[in-house]
Amino acid sequence: MSTLDYATYIAALPRVLVGAAALFRDKKGRVLLVEPNYREGWALPGGTVESDDGETPRQGARRETAEEIGLDRAIGRLLVVDWVSGTDRPPVVAYLYDGGVLTDEELGAIRLQESELLSWRLVPREELADHLLGELGRRLLAALDVLESGGHTAELEDGHRVGPVDEVSPAV
Repeated sequence: MSTLDYATYIAALPRVLVGAAALFRDKKGRVLLVEPNYREGWALPGGTVESDDGETPRQGARRETAEEIGLDRAIGRLLVVDWVSGTDRPPVVAYLYDGGVLTDEELGAIRLQESELLSWRLVPREELADHLLGELGRRLLAALDVLESGGHTAELEDGHRVGPVDEVSPAV
């Protein structure tokens, strides 16, 4: 196969977006949420991975956190990976990492990226459903379950847990 044929082959492959976010908590266990200015609702600090530049999901979560809330800190373990089906956009593979517990000093140092965010707040688990809907809410609750149980990374599809391959119905 010539180089041109290979390039044509690669260009014809399906495209998937990759997103990465970090789950930050305070010492009381409340979750840090941010309010985007470009859509309704709340979100976690994070965004699109710049894979064309060679960025990995972990690097993207750290970069986005530094850009969005002004905190550049190490990103912890992967808590959740979620396949999010697309209807008006390509599908997304969303990675959610443990951002850790923020100190009072770090919370006081938060500086929002004004071009994308309106505000931030700390939300207790029992109020998260009021702020996050759909797959994002389910993804966050799955991540909190992983943290609380000390379990393995959760695999999700549209925010719903999936089991081993032999437990999932085959595509027809």
